[in-house]
Amino acid sequence: MTTFAPWKVLHIELSEGIPTLTAEPKYQGIYVVFWWYAIPLGHEEISAAQLPMPASQLANLVVQTITPAVGDRLLDHGFKAPLPVISQNPSRDTPVDFQALMALQQPLKQLHQSCSQPVSASISVIVCTRNRPEQLARCLRSLQNLSQPPQEIIVVDNAPSDDATRQLVAQMPGIQYVLEPRPGLSVARNTGIHHSTGDIIAFTDDDVIVHPDWSARLQQGFENPKVMAVTGLVLPGELETEAQVLFEKNFGGFSQGYRVLTFDSQFFEEMKHRGVPVWRIGAGANMAFRRKAFELVGDFDERLGAGASGCSEDSEFWYRILAEGWLCRYEPTSVVYHYHRSDLDSLKQQMYQYMRGHVAALLIQFARYQHWGNLRRLFVALPKYYTRQFLSGLLKGFKSFNKMLLTEVLGCFSGVKFYLQHRYFTKVIIK
Repeated sequence: MTTFAPWKVLHIELSEGIPTLTAEPKYQGIYVVFWWYAIPLGHEEISAAQLPMPASQLANLVVQTITPAVGDRLLDHGFKAPLPVISQNPSRDTPVDFQALMALQQPLKQLHQSCSQPVSASISVIVCTRNRPEQLARCLRSLQNLSQPPQEIIVVDNAPSDDATRQLVAQMPGIQYVLEPRPGLSVARNTGIHHSTGDIIAFTDDDVIVHPDWSARLQQGFENPKVMAVTGLVLPGELETEAQVLFEKNFGGFSQGYRVLTFDSQFFEEMKHRGVPVWRIGAGANMAFRRKAFELVGDFDERLGAGASGCSEDSEFWYRILAEGWLCRYEPTSVVYHYHRSDLDSLKQQMYQYMRGHVAALLIQFARYQHWGNLRRLFVALPKYYTRQFLSGLLKGFKSFNKMLLTEVLGCFSGVKFYLQHRYFTKVIIK
């Protein structure tokens, strides 16, 4: 039986130089994120066996790691990230052009200038919470340190019987408190929207810390008037427990990489027959919308999300945006740090809720648009995936990752049951 060891999360600001990395007995390795003047460019997992690593060797690794993100930002072609589509030509970009990148004069300086655009639209920040005052306090302190303060910060309290959140917010100036006694994350988010006044409405969760440039980078993502939703990069706040490492490394975490992605009608049409992977657009812990988006496609579906189906209220909303011909953008320069579930029982419950909400969202999307790809994913793709995982477990042994298979499958069945019990919900109306 192997003994678990955590990973150290380390952030290196390249403008301050490249250090020598040394091993620490407590950790099995270093999860290192490379930055250039507060612009995240990539990360690497460096095992303890590779340490110590001299600065010269690390410099070579840095160049390999950050090249795709730098090329994406500075060149029109050659480094664009492929969208998550299944086709003969999954990437719409041209072949990588290293010569064009090498020909640039001072590319990192140009990169810093390209990401320093002013923002003008007003932004409201909404944090929905329930019975987690300690985590909320950490999140709110980071919001108070934003480089460009938002028009307002609104905390929506979804725990009517506990006064701890109200007392906490009362001690923090400049933050608005709203009580929403009706349970459910989508209910709380809709309440926050109706209390907000900004042109852009940003959401984050109470279990994150936001980067000082978080909201400004989100706003920059709305440069194209057809973009109705922007998501950002979610990095792990820590990887100290087995559950946190399992979620980040085996379940994929929340990150969608370090290159910009624009999800458009072509992406939607290419994947509609298979089930559009809208969950790949980002995470609800780091997202923003034009106020106009809610006028165009309605509010969050209150059957979905924590406190109801379990999750997928965010991805179902992105689905509606794309189905109506608008754009969603993933903007990795907008960063939050998420503190994953710290114990395996909580992670197990989380994965159950994720699959429950995911399946309910597939059925809701089919009922709303009659796109058969949603049913194909539910009745073909997911059974094939879980069958392969189960057979792999039989052959190679069931580890922590595939030990949760039964939990996830039960979540899928629960999602079908939940939808059948709530299929006549009609509050969300597409205008």
